[in-house]
This record gives sequence, C-alpha cells and structure tokens, in this order.
Amino acid sequence: MSRTNFDQLLEAGCHFGHLRRKWNPAMKPYIYMERNGIHIIDLHKTVAKVDEAAEALKGIAKSGKKILFVATKKQAKEVVAEKAAAVNMPYVNERWAGGMLTNFPTIRKAVKKMTNIDKLMNDGTFSNLSKRELLQISRQRAKLEKNLGSISDLTRLPSALFVVDVMKEHIAVKEANRLGIPVFAIVDTNSDPKNIDYVIPANDDAKDSVEAILAACCGAIAEGLEERKAEKADEKAAAEQAEEAAEAKPKRAARKAEAPVEEAPKAEEEAPAAE
Repeated sequence: MSRTNFDQLLEAGCHFGHLRRKWNPAMKPYIYMERNGIHIIDLHKTVAKVDEAAEALKGIAKSGKKILFVATKKQAKEVVAEKAAAVNMPYVNERWAGGMLTNFPTIRKAVKKMTNIDKLMNDGTFSNLSKRELLQISRQRAKLEKNLGSISDLTRLPSALFVVDVMKEHIAVKEANRLGIPVFAIVDTNSDPKNIDYVIPANDDAKDSVEAILAACCGAIAEGLEERKAEKADEKAAAEQAEEAAEAKPKRAARKAEAPVEEAPKAEEEAPAAE
C-alpha cells in the first residue's frame, strides 16, 4: 500500500516546479511537462519515491538511530519542527551552523555549555551575580537554545539527513556527503539531485507540499519506532520467561533430591510346604 497518492500530492501542489529558465537539466527524468513556462513534476514518480524513502526511514528508526531534519526556509520551518518533534527526531530550522556534522564534538561542547548554564541557574549559583551579568548569561543561553536547542538530545552523529530545499541547505548536504551520511531530500526542478541518496521530486516552496511529504515520511518513522518498541517488549518478556525457567530448574532439582526414596518391595515369604 502506498503511503501517499497522486490526488493527495496534486491537491497539496507538489507538482508545481520552477520556471523553465531556472531548471536544472539533471531533474529532467522527474519532469512531466511544461505549462505556461513552468515545469510540472511527474507525481507518479513522486509517489514511488516517497514510498522508497519512507521505507528506508522506517528501517533507520526501527534500528534505534536518529534522522536529522533540516529546513531553515520560512515556509518549511514550522512544519519540520512539528513533524520531527512528533517522532522525537532532532531538527535544525533556524540556521545551519557550519561544521554541525563535520565538527560535531565542538557542537556537543556548545550543547553541554547550555546544559551547564541551566544547571547553575537551577541550583542558585547565579543568584549572587549582578543584573547585567545575569542578562548576558540569559542572552547567551537564548542564542544557544535558538541554534542548538532542537539537537540537544543528539549525542552522536545522525544516521541520516532529511533536507527541504537542497540548494538552500547545500552546506548541510555537503557535510553529510563528506561523512557518508545518507541524504533524503525534497528536490525541486531548479536543484541538482546528484548528491542526494533518496530524491523526492516535489515543490519545496509550498507549505502544503512540504507537509504532505513529511506526513508520509514521519508516519513511516512512527511505525518503525512502534515496531522497535514492540520487539523490545517481546525480547523483555522472553528474557523474563527464560530467567524464570532458569530459577525454577534448581528448585525442581532440589525438591527431587529431598523426596523420600521408596524402599523396594520385599519378596513375599514362601508359603510352608504341604506335608
């Protein structure tokens, strides 16, 4: 069963590409036709590509790995934050800090700094500071939160990147390519799909288009997480059963050892011979 369909994508405006003069020839296989100087994307191909990407994302989520969502353009920011947070995945929707992947240890230090500020604020260490100093620290904390708050739980490099608008997020794509991290992306007719592992040809400017595709992909991630949860519960139940069985074994052996041994029946005394 498909995760989305032609009509849903058509209604969301996923088929509208860019002006013909802005097109990237590498997107030719995904273009259906040209209308009024605008390229129209072949939504049958988009449906197939959404399904392919969704299955791969489901597998990543099921294995317990993280997918980092990246969308800093105005139309997609809120949608990405909402959909990624719903499946407990990290996201960047303010500004891509150069080196966020290639210089990950430094980013982790900044996140730790933010955590330390919170800790010191909560335990009263900052209560002796002047208002000016407190204001400076609060501003620093707010800046860190804005840029890194959504990735504060990302303790290791993500296993995949999901990008909206590969032209705008070219630095993120470049860093992921350098580290061999697979890239999933909504790719419009003006973009180059060359460095994208899972291309989803669609309009990356319309909020409805981005939402329709993210809904399908995040739905698959949610399924993967549920399956992981169910498998873990089954494993736990099986381990508990095995533990109970292992505990019961020596008890049964002990009971067996304590049981009284029945004496062998004595041979019947011979009847006296008749005289």
